[in-house]
Amino acid sequence: MQARIRKLIVQVEETRSEMGQAVEPPVRKALAMAVVENPCAGRYVENLDELIAIGEELGGLLGERCVQALGIEPARAHSYGKAAIVGENGELEHAAAILHPKLGAPLRKAVEKGAALVPSAKKRGGIGATIDVPLGHKDAAYVRSHFDAIEARVVDAPRADEILVAVAVTDGGRPLPRIGGLQVAEIEGKDGLR
Repeated sequence: MQARIRKLIVQVEETRSEMGQAVEPPVRKALAMAVVENPCAGRYVENLDELIAIGEELGGLLGERCVQALGIEPARAHSYGKAAIVGENGELEHAAAILHPKLGAPLRKAVEKGAALVPSAKKRGGIGATIDVPLGHKDAAYVRSHFDAIEARVVDAPRADEILVAVAVTDGGRPLPRIGGLQVAEIEGKDGLR
């Protein structure tokens, strides 16, 4: 199954200062979004394999687009996250089918490794709806400096029969983190937690 993509959007947010303090190096977040046709819209479908296949395709595509936008080698990616907004003729389970069974493996390949779970969010919404894409360190969930989010929105999506799928990747944690916890230099990356 190939996703029927109406629109692809890629953007990069770069933070250079926070509360008058320089952020060196600047922290960058890339967000890649795809607006896709929902093949299950308007009807109950027991088997969601079509949507699961779309998720697998988008995990690689959107993850690679984020890494390219940041201009980094995949191993230099720090955090990742995923989210989806399903249009009104779909159901929340359609977003779950795209995000959960198979999107993660190609996203992990795009960022090299990814031992930690990919944080996620999903909701139903109309045109112009927003969603916060949660972020966490790709290899260790306990790295507090990387608990963050980025807002995703496409002004003309999702239409009733569409799903907006978003993937975010960063090249660092929050600007000026100072609440302790596991440090990046201490990551073992074996169990996805530490």
